[in-house]
Amino acid sequence: MSLDKAAVARIATLARIKVPEADREMVGQQLTTILDWIEQLSEVDTTGVEPMTSVAHLTAPLREDVVTDGARGGDILANAPGGASHGFFTVPKVVE
Repeated sequence: MSLDKAAVARIATLARIKVPEADREMVGQQLTTILDWIEQLSEVDTTGVEPMTSVAHLTAPLREDVVTDGARGGDILANAPGGASHGFFTVPKVVE
């Protein structure tokens, strides 16, 4: 696949990058080289190869999912800028 200057200009517009007119031929050649290499990858036989997300077979350590209140309610309410009342934040009235 060979990219001409018009194709490079269109790709640059879509990518939101500025490619000066003088550099479009060189960028076109570089993109063509990259696309040719990608086409070579499609020739590789991947039958029986499992997809993977990482080269290392690691699993994340998991903890038991337990719902708690954090037992820090008093500490949190102590930081309330308007104070607290009956275990809740107090805020100024905004609707009249």
